[in-house]
Amino acid sequence: MRELRSPSEGRERSGSVTDFVGRRRELKELREDIARTGLDTLSGRKAKAPRARVLLVAGRPGSGRTALAEEFVREVAEEYPDGVLRTRLTRPGGDTVATERAVRGLLEGLGRPTPPGAGEDELSSALRTALDGRRVIILVDDAADPHQVDALLPDTPECLVVVTAEGPLTGIPDVRPCTLGGLDTPSAVELLVQHIGDTRVTADPRAADALAEECGGQPAALGLVGGWLAAHPKASVSDVAKQLHEMPASTGGPLARCFRLVYEALPQPAQRTLRLLPLAPAGLVDSHTASALAGCSVAAAQATLDDFAGLGLVHPAHDGLFLLPGCLAPLLQSLLEAKERPAEVQLARARMLERTVRLLHSCRAMAATDEEDVREVLDGLPRALRFPDRRAAATWLDTRLPALDAAASLAVADGELDTLARRLVAALVRALAEHRGTAGAAPELYGLHRLVLDVAERRNLHREQAAALLNLADLDAETGRTQEALERYRAALDAGRAANDPYATGRAMESVGGAYQELADWHRAADWFGRALSQALARGERADEARLYGRLGNVHTYAGRYGDALRSWRAAAAGYRKLADVPGQAKALSEMARVQEYAGRPEESLHTCREAVELARKAGDQRLQAALQVRLADTLDRLGDPAAARLHRSAADRLLGDDPAACEIRSDID
Repeated sequence: MRELRSPSEGRERSGSVTDFVGRRRELKELREDIARTGLDTLSGRKAKAPRARVLLVAGRPGSGRTALAEEFVREVAEEYPDGVLRTRLTRPGGDTVATERAVRGLLEGLGRPTPPGAGEDELSSALRTALDGRRVIILVDDAADPHQVDALLPDTPECLVVVTAEGPLTGIPDVRPCTLGGLDTPSAVELLVQHIGDTRVTADPRAADALAEECGGQPAALGLVGGWLAAHPKASVSDVAKQLHEMPASTGGPLARCFRLVYEALPQPAQRTLRLLPLAPAGLVDSHTASALAGCSVAAAQATLDDFAGLGLVHPAHDGLFLLPGCLAPLLQSLLEAKERPAEVQLARARMLERTVRLLHSCRAMAATDEEDVREVLDGLPRALRFPDRRAAATWLDTRLPALDAAASLAVADGELDTLARRLVAALVRALAEHRGTAGAAPELYGLHRLVLDVAERRNLHREQAAALLNLADLDAETGRTQEALERYRAALDAGRAANDPYATGRAMESVGGAYQELADWHRAADWFGRALSQALARGERADEARLYGRLGNVHTYAGRYGDALRSWRAAAAGYRKLADVPGQAKALSEMARVQEYAGRPEESLHTCREAVELARKAGDQRLQAALQVRLADTLDRLGDPAAARLHRSAADRLLGDDPAACEIRSDID
C-alpha cells in the first residue's frame, strides 16, 4: 500500500497521540455503505459513467469526525492498493480553501504536473484523468459545501471518497451521512485512561463516568481534560468533574468548559501566546511563528508549544509544525478580541511577518551558489534564523508553503501594498525561484503574482498592476498559453502608460511583439518591436536598442525579408560594438552571416562568419566559436571547398571535445 501525500492544505493531519477508541457501530455502517448503489448523478447534470462512491462522516468540530475517517481509511486501505490522497477544504480559522488549490495539491500528490494559471475545470479534468484506472482513497477533510467535493470526485467507481463535514452534503445525491454524537461512556473513559493511566480511574470509576458525561463524550473535550489531568498528577478525577459541573451555563457547552479549565490553569505568558495563535496563517504554527507573535525567544516558544500539544491545545503535524484545531479556533478568536488591543494585535502580526521575511531571506541564501552572497546574508541574521544547509532550507520551504502562501495573502490584503507586504511577497517569490527554479515554482509564483494583481486593481496601483501582469504573462508564455499571455501583455501596457512608467511600457511592447512572433504573425511582431525600439532610441537605452534590433532581425528573417533583416542585424552588431559587448557583437554577426547565406550571398556570409569567429575567440566563447566553425564548414561545402570545410569541422570538434551538445550549439545559431 503506497501512501500518497498531497503537499497542499491536506498535508497536516489533525489528530492526537492517542489510539482510536469506540465507534465500532459507525465503522461497520461506513463499511456497509461502500456496497450501496454508487453515485451516478449530480444535481443539475448527468454523469457519463458511475462516479466514485462518496461516504460522509458528519459531526460538529471536536466530535472526532476526522479521527473516525482516518481509522476507517486504515481499515479499508488494503482494498485500494494505489494509495491514499488527503486534502483539507477549510482552514482552522474557518476560511475555505480554494478548490483550485485543493485539486492542484492532489495532482501534486500523484506526481502530475499542474500548469500555472490552470482553472478549476481544467485541473479537475486532469485529476480525473490521473485517477482513471486506479483504486485510490481520497480523504476530504472539513468540506464546507458540496461544490468543493464535486470538483474532486473521480469518474470511476473503483475509487472511494471519504468526506468529513459539519452537516449533510445536500448537493450530492445518494450520500447518507454517518452522523456522530458523543462517545459512549466506556469508550470515553478509555480515552481518558490513554491520557492519565488507569490508577485514578480505577480508584473512582463513578467519577470517571461523571467526567465523561460532563465532557458530553466529545473526543476534543476529553482530550483537553485528559491533557490537563496528565499535567496535574495530584488532581483527582472527581474534583475536575465537579469543577466542570459548577461552571456557569454562560460558559458554553462541554468543549468550551473544558477549554476554560485548561486555559485558566496556564501561566499568563502562555495564555497570551495561546490567544495570539489565531493570527498564525493557515492555522500552522512553529517555534518561530509563536516566538514572533508573543515576543519571546524561540526556545521559550518551542517549550510552550510542546506544553500546548500535551494539553491538546495544538496538534503536532510534522517537521516542527503544529496545527491549531479548528474546534478551538472560535474560542481563541473570542479571547483574542476580548483580551488584546487592536494595536497590540497589529504589532504581533507585523512581528510575525517580519520574522517570515527574514527566514525567507535565509532560505534563499542557502540556495545561492556564490559563497560571499551567502555569507553576507547570514552575517546579518541571528543564529536562530539560519539553516544548517540547503536541504534543511528546502524542507522548511516545502513544509511551510501553505502557511507562507496564507501569510502573503494576509499581508497583501491588510494594507495598500505597504513595504512589509511587498518585501514578504518578493522574498517568497525569490526563495521559490532559487530552490525550485522558475519553471518548477511556476504554479506557486502564478498565485502570488495574481494575488498582487487583485489588490493592485482594487486600489488602482497602476505600477504594481503592470508588474504583476507582466509576471503573469511571462508564466503564461512559458507554458504555451500564448494568447492569454498576449492579452496580459496588452493590459500591462495600458497599466504602464497609466503609471507613466517607461520601463513597464517598453517591456510590455517588446513582450507583445514576442507573443506575436510566437504566433508566427511576423508583421505585427515587427510592428511592436519597432515601437519598443523607438522608445529605447528616444531614451538613449543602448543595451535595449541593440537587443531590439536583434529581435527585429529575427522576425524579418522568419518573414523572408532578408534586406530588412540584414539592416537590423548590422545595427545590432554596431550597438553591441559601442557597448564593448564582444560576445553580443559576435552573435549578431553570426546571425548576419546566416541571413546572407539565406539571401544567396555565400561569399559575404563567409567573410562575416570569419569576422564573428575572431570576435568569439576574443571573447573566449568556445561554444559560439565552435558553432561558427561548423557554419563556416557548411558554407565552404556549398562553395565547393570540402578540404577547407573539413578543417573547420575539425576545429569545431577540438573546441567541443566530448560535449554532446554540439548539435544544440549549432541550432542556437541556425
